[in-house]
Amino acid sequence: MIVVSDTSALSNLAIVDHLRLLEAIYQTVIIPDVVARELAAASNPTISAILQLGWIQTQPLTNSELADQLQQDRGLDAGEANAIALALELQADDLLIDERLGRKEALRLGLSIIGILGILLVAKQRSLIPQVQPVMDALINQAGFRVSTQLYQRILALAQEP
Repeated sequence: MIVVSDTSALSNLAIVDHLRLLEAIYQTVIIPDVVARELAAASNPTISAILQLGWIQTQPLTNSELADQLQQDRGLDAGEANAIALALELQADDLLIDERLGRKEALRLGLSIIGILGILLVAKQRSLIPQVQPVMDALINQAGFRVSTQLYQRILALAQEP
């Protein structure tokens, strides 16, 4: 299974010490060069340390034209645009992305997307975590992850948590 990730999904899971969920679910996560540079430049050592993990693989884009177009015409940041372009190039099974505009563009281009909350639901289904709510709360409180009240309640309902 091929999964490509943008920067924020990896960073947020690292901040709350749940990055291991991605390895357990996907075994390997591929990131474009631009995402690797964004991770390396992070001031938080927990985030820059992501690059030391053997199951995170950096792969350059063969053709950066789509990524450039997504940035210029659609207003995506470099990490999102390059992750989308690489996912298309590799015919990835999933693109791990959370930002609304990036998700919209990825869907428009026919990619299968999953976000951090989707990862938490899969992790609970596979008994990798006992509950979704504590991790979701940590993402909100420690990583500044934004979740609407409506989505928060929907995720709890899907996870069958009170």
